[in-house]
Amino acid sequence: MNDDWLGSAVAAAQAGDEAAFGRIVERFRPELKVHCYRMLASLDDAEDTVQDVFLQAWRGLRDFKGRASVRTWLYRIATNACLANRSRTRRRRRLLTEDAARGEVPIVMSVPWLQACPEDLIDRVAASEPDPASLLVARETIELAFIAALQHLPERQRAVLVLRDVIGWSVERCATELGLTPPSVNSALQRARGALRQRLGGTREQWPSQRDATDVERALVRRYIDAIEAGDDAAIAALLQEDVLVTHQPGASGNQSAVPIWYGGRGIVIQAWAPALHGPQPLHMRLVESWANRQPGLASYIRLPGSAEQRAFGLTLFRIEQRRIAEITNLTPNQFDSLGLPRMLRSAG
Repeated sequence: MNDDWLGSAVAAAQAGDEAAFGRIVERFRPELKVHCYRMLASLDDAEDTVQDVFLQAWRGLRDFKGRASVRTWLYRIATNACLANRSRTRRRRRLLTEDAARGEVPIVMSVPWLQACPEDLIDRVAASEPDPASLLVARETIELAFIAALQHLPERQRAVLVLRDVIGWSVERCATELGLTPPSVNSALQRARGALRQRLGGTREQWPSQRDATDVERALVRRYIDAIEAGDDAAIAALLQEDVLVTHQPGASGNQSAVPIWYGGRGIVIQAWAPALHGPQPLHMRLVESWANRQPGLASYIRLPGSAEQRAFGLTLFRIEQRRIAEITNLTPNQFDSLGLPRMLRSAG
């Protein structure tokens, strides 16, 4: 996207032209929202933070001297806004510590406030980036596991890693905008990278990339939907890795407890799902393909007895390896509106 108009828009906004400032907001809102989502792991918190960012920007616009680009200036405000809410940060760090104390918690389930990121938001960022391989929208920097792992980093390490490895800032730029020294930026980055490798396994080059999002994945999701809706255990099993991991957020896909649930192994999964698929009162379920975080997935709906409507039940995202499902993450249906999904479907029969 050609941003040559920005200079004149800034000058007009500094003179009080709200419409000009609105054009700046429209240009940068999507990528700032994705940036804040990476920092906070909550789309709702990211939206609130971005609103505050533009309020701060409007109030401070007259002091903007152009020593850095508008984009850099806004990212600095956004990053500091994400770091500013100390009470939220302390509360969430306690939750992470409590999860760790309970034992081995799957990385995605270790972040209770984790939400999904809509594909249309990521696509809007991609449309503004000339480089199709931009890390701003690459799968390895937006997958749920990466977002969750970021939350385990101390705040400054998280900020440095995102700004260096995703946004692409130089060491000097990070130091200037975060009020750090270049050596402290390098030190924070190395510690952050090491912590992520420990939590995610392997090296960054081994993490899934967007080029892995292929027609094969879409076909696999369609086969999964057909198998679940038909209650075909053999077909379901054929789509799963032997060591497949299934996780449920509290309130997601039938998990009514206050803590996450997880279980693994193909045989255990088939056994765990049997009551819902084959019991005396099987779920009348409808599944709709729905991607988020550059991951294939589906939205599930169930029809309650005596109802003609199917209600939102959960959001499921998959991690696929070697043409089979390696991980199934079930999130709550609370985000259906922000993901552009209806809360109810009319029953077909």
